[in-house]
Amino acid sequence: MENTEQKKRILSGIQPSGDLTLGSYLGAIKNWASLADEYDCYYMLADMHTITVRQVPADLRRRTLTQVAAYIASGLDPEKNTLFVQSHVPAHAQLGWVLDCYTMFGELSRMTQFKDKSAKNADNINAGLFTYPALMAADILLYQADLVPVGGDQKQHVEICRDIATRFNGVYGDVFKIPEPYIPKVGARVMSLSSPENKMSKSDKDPNGCVYMLEKPEDIMRKFKKAMTDSEACVRFDPENKPGVSNLMQIYSVATGSSFEAIEAEFAGRGYGDFKKAVGESVVELLRPIREETERLLADKAYLESVYRAGAEKASYVANRTLSKVYKKVGFLAR
Repeated sequence: MENTEQKKRILSGIQPSGDLTLGSYLGAIKNWASLADEYDCYYMLADMHTITVRQVPADLRRRTLTQVAAYIASGLDPEKNTLFVQSHVPAHAQLGWVLDCYTMFGELSRMTQFKDKSAKNADNINAGLFTYPALMAADILLYQADLVPVGGDQKQHVEICRDIATRFNGVYGDVFKIPEPYIPKVGARVMSLSSPENKMSKSDKDPNGCVYMLEKPEDIMRKFKKAMTDSEACVRFDPENKPGVSNLMQIYSVATGSSFEAIEAEFAGRGYGDFKKAVGESVVELLRPIREETERLLADKAYLESVYRAGAEKASYVANRTLSKVYKKVGFLAR
């Protein structure tokens, strides 16, 4: 087995709360594949976080399995990356409870995501929705992760995780490694096609705003053709005044490798119709091999099961070492 001792460890995860979006691919998953040579990478499917909002159980199972397949199809080789389902590693819930007791009420009430989700789910403001940053801290700290890849909107979670770890270490000595946020240089923040002032999200009210990784080519093309632009009819990168066009340029740039200058030159004097069609086609071609490979993998349930079982085993081994240290420190009697 390769020696992963000296490699820095990365942990990240995405909730299987909805189908994976173009935003999750361009902003996160696409960049993960290149990290495996340099880092010891753990990627979880955060199904325990998903249930803070009510889910249809059969859909959650289907999406979790599909997400495992999509991770592999996106280039996350299970031989080089540890891919696992959060609920398959009981230590997450066990450490989550301990850290609940070291997380302050005031800290949790300041979390912007709690405020946003409470507003969206006013009839189900449950305790899990309030305390999930402590579970998220457990997710990270169990693996003694050095780095956590996050978008700008998630930095607050890494900060509270660092605060909780520092507080715990202050009482019990050096138990947890203090993680750093890792903000990928090329990670695009993809905005909604229909309301480009908001991030592309699977919970977008307008179904045309969000493109999914495994969507049919004709549906992707339709959404790009409807994408919001402006009345200037000039392809120019200006996020402040031209958010729609700038978002499309960013997507096209990541999909094709072209710089903004090259894109401006390519579409000089051409209308938005041409531009939107070109962006749509570049995304269709970018996602096509991933969709086809995901479908092929989903037909081989035994293989996918072997991947997530092996991942859970490896993740549990690392997580349980941290958990037993924590249990000893807080004074739980050894079993």
